[in-house]
Amino acid sequence: MNASTTAADQAPPKRRYRGSAVEERRALRRQQLIDAAIRVYGENGYRHSGVKQVCDAAGLTQRYFYESFAHSDELLIACYEQAARWMREDNMAAAQAAGKDPVMRSRAMLRAFFQALKENPTIGRLLLIEIRGISPAVDQAIEKALKATSDDIARVLARPGIPFDELLQAGILGGVIHIALHWMASGYSTPVDVVTDTALKLGVSLLDDNE
Repeated sequence: MNASTTAADQAPPKRRYRGSAVEERRALRRQQLIDAAIRVYGENGYRHSGVKQVCDAAGLTQRYFYESFAHSDELLIACYEQAARWMREDNMAAAQAAGKDPVMRSRAMLRAFFQALKENPTIGRLLLIEIRGISPAVDQAIEKALKATSDDIARVLARPGIPFDELLQAGILGGVIHIALHWMASGYSTPVDVVTDTALKLGVSLLDDNE
C-alpha cells in the first residue's frame, strides 16, 4: 500500500464533509430561530413581533432567517408544531405512567397538560392564543395538531375495537381548551388539581360513552 492510498483511506472526501457541516449548521440556526421565536411570540405576541426581534433573540442576522423560512407564518407554524409535539409527548408519558385504568390515565393526561401550561406560560400563549386567525396555512397546522391529539387520546383511553364518538370527542377537547383559556386569563389562580378535576368531568363523559 503506497503513501497516497493510505492518506485517502484515512480522510473522508472534503466535499462530502463540507456539505454535511453546512447542513448541520443550517439546521442548528433553524432550531435557534424556532426556540427564540417561541419565547418572543409567547412573551410579546405574534402580531407584535417582527423578524428582527426573533433574530436578535436568536443571536443571528436576518439573512439567516430567510435561509430557513420564506416568511414569519412559516416560522410560527414550525414553533407551533414543535410546542404541540412536546405537549403531546408529555401528556402521553403521563398517561402511560398512570397505569391501565382509563379514568386515571385521563386524569394524568389532563394534569400534565395544565401543569405544563402553568410552568411554561409562553408556550401556553403560543399554543392557545397567538396561533388563531393568522392564515389558512396556520389554521391547517392547528387542525393537524388537534387531530394528532385526538388520536393520542383514543390510543390510550378507548376500549379495543370501540372508537370514540368523534363529535363528542371534538366537543370535549374544545371544552378542555376553553377551561385552559379561562384559567390562563385568571392568572392561573385556581390550583392545578382543581382545574384538572373540573376538566376530568368532561373526560369521564367520553369514557362513559365508550362503555
